[in-house]
Amino acid sequence: MFFLAGVLSVIVIGILVIGFTTWAKNRNNVPDTETVNTPADTQEQWSAKKDSSQEMTTEKWQEGTIDYKGKKYKYNEQLKVYLLMGVDRSGKVEAATDYTKGGQSDAMFLLVADEENHKMSIVSINRNTMVDVNTCDSKGNSLGKYKAQICVQHGFGDGKKLSCTRTVEVVEKLFYNVPISGYIAINMDAVPQINNVVGGVKVKATEDIGDIHKGQEITLSDQQAYEYLRGRNKEEYGSADKRLRRQEQFIKAFIKQVKNSSGITQTKIESIYDRIKEYTVTSVDFTRLVSALIEYDFDEDNMYTVPGETVRGKEFEEYNVDEDAFYDLVINVFYREVGGN
Repeated sequence: MFFLAGVLSVIVIGILVIGFTTWAKNRNNVPDTETVNTPADTQEQWSAKKDSSQEMTTEKWQEGTIDYKGKKYKYNEQLKVYLLMGVDRSGKVEAATDYTKGGQSDAMFLLVADEENHKMSIVSINRNTMVDVNTCDSKGNSLGKYKAQICVQHGFGDGKKLSCTRTVEVVEKLFYNVPISGYIAINMDAVPQINNVVGGVKVKATEDIGDIHKGQEITLSDQQAYEYLRGRNKEEYGSADKRLRRQEQFIKAFIKQVKNSSGITQTKIESIYDRIKEYTVTSVDFTRLVSALIEYDFDEDNMYTVPGETVRGKEFEEYNVDEDAFYDLVINVFYREVGGN
């Protein structure tokens, strides 16, 4: 029995931790985006502007039954799906100065809550996953779509609501139009506070990071947690993939430790959120979301990764999705069997 208002809060906070730590100044996959501080327009003005990327409509998931590998499936309408993003901008959330400086979403996870069975799943999305990104110029005029890493989409917006909603659109499309119920995006500066909640997350290091050595069993200090989750060698091929594995490892360890803890209360969770909310953009009520899903279970086997392969592109590393394996994953996580042949 643990007292963190259920496993949802553990997963959300754990993902938030790894999310906003992955901005990594030494990333080599896509051009850096400039951190900005002075908004050129208000949030309301930006949200009111329209271009062709905003007009993109996401079709509903495939309705009715579908035949797949000799079985029939229907979309599980008892699911609530949330996109969790870590954005490569430091400091408190502020509007970007123009539409190209919203910051990249270097960590991306789908949190899937089954309201009928009270179970949770997590699907990690490689930040280099190649998709059609909706682009625009600095004034918001559409420049059409081009193939790029999915993390880039967040940059084409205001760094707030517009950036998030545009990212939700491309993620929904990637996942065959699975509907996303809400999003949480966070900048990087609250890692020490979160790691400190459990007195430091315990891991067996999967690689050398700073003063942490591969194979070392260590309780991460707040600064080490920051480095373990964000660091990577830009000269090493596939370093973003390895970092994603460390992030997944951290989430699992965080959840396990909180489950075994009796000193973390709902009040403490609310206090933590109060301290990080200025670094957060969200379409959901964090506390209400946690409270609504107190009894949900999470098993390590229910953490998935969008399957694919990292390859060298013309300029940067690219992650190409294995469509057959990915469709298997989508059916497994988002649909349920309703009959045979």
